[in-house]
Amino acid sequence: MASKAINLKLDEERIMDVKQVASVFHMTMTDVINEALDAYLPTMKADPFYRLTANVKDASESETAEILSEIEGLSDDDLEITTVRSFKVGSEE
Repeated sequence: MASKAINLKLDEERIMDVKQVASVFHMTMTDVINEALDAYLPTMKADPFYRLTANVKDASESETAEILSEIEGLSDDDLEITTVRSFKVGSEE
């Protein structure tokens, strides 16, 4: 996968922590941040909120609140995706 440069704002303490870890393990700061994201993102993507809303790009605050209230009592088994269907709402132009 191609890499892209981004600007990332971190507080000074966090920057020093990343630099120290990179130095100790003979890594670049980019590698430290990438490895941290590799460990963190799967956890976030396993979250029920993410799993139910990742494909909902235009959810309003009220829709988001409604979704959250519906999923509070669901288990991981309840949230397993078994079928995917797509449909359009509204008229085609």
